[in-house]
Amino acid sequence: MHNRHIDHPGRGGKGLPALGAVSMQIVAICSQKGGSGKTTLSGHLAVQAHLAGDGPIALVDCDPQGSLAAWWNARELPGPDFARTTLGSLEDDIAGLRSRGFRYLFVDTPPAASAAIARVMHFADLILVPTRPSPHDLRAVRATLDLAERAGRPLVFVVNGANARSRLTTDAAVALSQHGTVAPVLIAQKLIMASSMIDGRTVMETHPDSQSAQEIVTLWGYVRDRLVKIANREAFLRRRVLSTGFGRRQIEGEDALPAAELGEMA
Repeated sequence: MHNRHIDHPGRGGKGLPALGAVSMQIVAICSQKGGSGKTTLSGHLAVQAHLAGDGPIALVDCDPQGSLAAWWNARELPGPDFARTTLGSLEDDIAGLRSRGFRYLFVDTPPAASAAIARVMHFADLILVPTRPSPHDLRAVRATLDLAERAGRPLVFVVNGANARSRLTTDAAVALSQHGTVAPVLIAQKLIMASSMIDGRTVMETHPDSQSAQEIVTLWGYVRDRLVKIANREAFLRRRVLSTGFGRRQIEGEDALPAAELGEMA
């Protein structure tokens, strides 16, 4: 198998990178509603990030059911890597993955377990909440949203298992938009999405020309752009803290953010 299984990467890790180094960003896929498609979305986004050349990419499965880990163990194609961790060692293992130079970490979370989800959210740069367009899923959103608000992390809803021509899908997107940002791409209900994962692959690898594959490509492009803006904003704020002067920023030379880059943070 071409992929790496990283057993507790925090052991012997070197800690956080110095200011100016490219720091790993964490995408947590969370929902307190079971059956929302977290595992399928986690695997697909991680593979698409790898295929797009945005790696190195790592995956973590915090769901005791271990569905994502089982999918990865069946995978024979290269990338992404998989890191075994526990909630207790998560902080150290994240630091270890950072020290190894990973660019993005995707974390699959369990349903219903509020404490586990809250801990993962604490470390996330961006939280994705897959939500099926059904009354039950929409009612369950509030609990996940409350956890994200307490963690103080940005959140994006992903309408998953959708029928683009259904009024229910449109109504769900509108309802979710009242609570936060909704990704501009719907993930349609397609059998090939789930069936592609039987042998450790994804729909981009089994049906690369399909609508489902294009939806994942588009979704990752959107998520990546959001992550870049988050990173730019954090870098700007860190430089501002370290800047000197009497009430004004003195950020010059290579550390200065161009006006165009500042615009990207808006």
